Amino acid sequence: MSSSESPETLFYTRTGLEPKRAEAILDDALSGMDDGELFLEYVQSESLTFDDGRLKSANFDVSQGFGMRAVSGEATGFAHASEISEGALKRAAETVRAVKTGSGGTMSLSPESTNRHLYRDANPLLGAEFGTKVKLLQDIDAFARGLDPRVKQVSASLSGEWQAVEIIRASGIRVRDIRPLVRLNVSVVVADGDRMEAGYQGAGGRRDYVAFFDPANWQGQVQEALRQALVNLDSVPAPAGEMDVVLGPGWPGVLLHEAIGHGLEGDFNRKKTSAFAGLLGQRVAAPGVTVVDDGTLDGRRGSLTVDDEGTPTSSTVLIEDGILKGYIQDRMNARLMGVAPTGNGRRQSHAHSPMPRMTNTYMLNGHHDPAEILSSVKRGLYAVNFGGGQVDITSGKFVFSCTEAYMIENGKIGAPVKGATLIGNGPDVLTRVSMIGNDMKLDDGVGVCGKGGQSVPVGVGQPTLRINGLTVGGTAA
Repeated sequence: MSSSESPETLFYTRTGLEPKRAEAILDDALSGMDDGELFLEYVQSESLTFDDGRLKSANFDVSQGFGMRAVSGEATGFAHASEISEGALKRAAETVRAVKTGSGGTMSLSPESTNRHLYRDANPLLGAEFGTKVKLLQDIDAFARGLDPRVKQVSASLSGEWQAVEIIRASGIRVRDIRPLVRLNVSVVVADGDRMEAGYQGAGGRRDYVAFFDPANWQGQVQEALRQALVNLDSVPAPAGEMDVVLGPGWPGVLLHEAIGHGLEGDFNRKKTSAFAGLLGQRVAAPGVTVVDDGTLDGRRGSLTVDDEGTPTSSTVLIEDGILKGYIQDRMNARLMGVAPTGNGRRQSHAHSPMPRMTNTYMLNGHHDPAEILSSVKRGLYAVNFGGGQVDITSGKFVFSCTEAYMIENGKIGAPVKGATLIGNGPDVLTRVSMIGNDMKLDDGVGVCGKGGQSVPVGVGQPTLRINGLTVGGTAA
């Protein structure tokens, strides 16, 4: 397949499906419904992993299929298949029609169209030969091992995806989108005696592989992964207790994403299972805290020209100067809550029904210099990088593990610490933000968000933040 093949070719010419027949079948399935769509998808993906000095795996996959959804009130009928054909669509239509309740609803208006393009259509998988991709991973391995004799293991992976989608709504309204996605990951393990520590750095976005082949870029990733590993090699057990915490800019915004972002998704608030339910217009954060979800950023990992329901993405202000202004909405929850959709209806694939999901979620700049924030803390924790985390949407309680953190002593960055965890409550932690930096940055393009058994690419970001009186779990005796 070449990148020049269009959705028209992929979904109709190659499958034999007649566009008008697809529209007629969908219109019949959605008769008397409140909403619904037909989601057609074609995906090419690849991944190469170089580990322990050799190419460990190389995978290439092609998938296609459709998902048909009908919405009646709060009920959803959904069917999907990997075969795109008139017969498969008819069987799906019979299934989704069963969700119809009462005498029938009024079909929601289709979303407005857009001429905006946030990324190129080109297929990143076709941009370089297989041997060139393998050599990149070999060069990364050799470069990392040559930087420091303590390097014992190097893992590098390259992955890419080219997704073509077409969304058909009632009365034959069509929306098409071509979505590239790439990622390069580097992991370095170092050892000193019996002690071993690891560091990681990744980068990606909705673009091609070209930037990855620039030594200035991939060497920087390797050096950053090694730096993290060496820092951890010198780390001491983290103390436990309540203390002031300074979060670094960029990737630490994942705490914002998990502890706060999910609680601002429309479905949880419509069902009143979110800690933020019913609080629109009220103060939920300290003055100066402004949080947005923005799917319109060019080339970012979490960006989409249109969401998976065909709605153009937007920049949605969720919290403004500490006041809750809105929620992240798909079409169904927006309709049931009497508000406009925000372009956040997302699905993992054609085999999944859409739901409200974040895109690129971040906090806007404040006016404090990062050095001023650090110098204001007498004793606390400076958290620069995070690993995994968990959050309870209903209560807002979260636990996050720090993969790179330091003690702050008398306003100065002190010893690196190992095993620190941040424990708190999402709505509460927002009220404890006392200083906001002027250095907002987005992550490097590696975020993956899970919800309801579905994973989608996302972005996070924030400036340096000071949070007063956060509980830190540690490993020190």
